[in-house]
Amino acid sequence: MTDVVNLNRFRKRKARDDKRAQADENSVRHGRTKAQKDREAAEAERVRRDHDGHEREK
Repeated sequence: MTDVVNLNRFRKRKARDDKRAQADENSVRHGRTKAQKDREAAEAERVRRDHDGHEREK
């Protein structure tokens, strides 16, 4: 004989797994690591400092 399966649990587990798979796909497609974010922030700060350093005094 086969095991009895609770269809509500099965449906909810499948929905959770599908949502997790979608989240993983989105993080690969759009996500950046913390190191990448920090590097970009440091680069933006350096560019801002360089730009401010080239301003003429009034």
